[in-house]
Amino acid sequence: MPRAATPDDIPALLAIENRCFSSDRLSRRSFRHLLTRGNAITLVEEDADRIRGYVLLLFSRGTSMARLYSIAVHPDFARCKIGDRLLEAAETVALERDCVSMRLEVRRDNPPSLNLFRRHGYRQFKEVLDYYEDHMTALRFEKRLVPQLQLDLVKVPYYQQTLDFTCGPAALMMAMKALDPTLELDRKLELRLWREATTIFMTAGHGGCGPYGLALSSYRRGFDLEIHVNEDGVFLVDSVRNPEKKEVMRLVQEDWIEELSRLPVALYRGSLGVDELRQKFETGGIPLVLISSYRIYGERFPHWVVVTGFDDHCIYVHDPFVDDENGETVTDSVNMPISHREFQRMARYGKVAQKAVLILYRSNRRPEPPAT
Repeated sequence: MPRAATPDDIPALLAIENRCFSSDRLSRRSFRHLLTRGNAITLVEEDADRIRGYVLLLFSRGTSMARLYSIAVHPDFARCKIGDRLLEAAETVALERDCVSMRLEVRRDNPPSLNLFRRHGYRQFKEVLDYYEDHMTALRFEKRLVPQLQLDLVKVPYYQQTLDFTCGPAALMMAMKALDPTLELDRKLELRLWREATTIFMTAGHGGCGPYGLALSSYRRGFDLEIHVNEDGVFLVDSVRNPEKKEVMRLVQEDWIEELSRLPVALYRGSLGVDELRQKFETGGIPLVLISSYRIYGERFPHWVVVTGFDDHCIYVHDPFVDDENGETVTDSVNMPISHREFQRMARYGKVAQKAVLILYRSNRRPEPPAT
């Protein structure tokens, strides 16, 4: 039965790593870091005090998804079903942590690993060119660990934000593309939307995008929408101390609201729970939700995500941010499963727990001509 690895196992893990891989190897420092992280676990399979293989899992804070980061079996013990036992043990650990899915990447030229995962019910959902150090293609796989849950997903194209402060435009672009497949997603559009929807000031850096500016940007592009906010305060002003900046943000928001009042845009005071979001989703709406990223990334900043689906346990979102510094890839940000309870906790921002949701719908209106 595989057991949890300890730092004392690092020499044996390195020996396996060096025998199994010619590139993209984990270093001693990487193993030590991962063995001491709270959101990672390494399992080893051993016999007669010799470690024969390992599997390394990563867990995303606040989400119900596990990522199989690496798995390797010493060549001396090939064809001993060690990989099967490690994978089964990894799935058991993931379920114990309330994960509903497991994701991973595999080299396209690694038939033994591809056969292992396919044999255990993993399905390929993406091909990524030039992924590894030697430019080999990666195949991305996923398995639902709780198959009895009925998942209702809508196909939302993914777009990764290119700047720290453009989560709102990136989330809006994904929602608009889901409703209008002819829309071209590129960085010019991302920055154009940010210029239209920015609050001008947020902390000491670039402005974030509040619900009203994003709503106007989507309306001008021909989409119908609803706005749901739980209070009348200025959005994203919590971390701004300068009174002049606060006043500018108040005036910008006031101007947006006045413009929206002249348009056929429904503005509701109140918050939406998961059940209400699901009802909007099932009638063709694509929700954008403002969250606090603390429960996912450990930092308190406002963040927009786009909802892509539901099941009885989780709400699924595309997160435009990819945490590259912590070894995450787009795989970790696409259709992220978040438990209903956890989502309710994170779907608010700031000391006064501001809540904001935009629901975009397909429309027959023509987009407005661009400003000259």
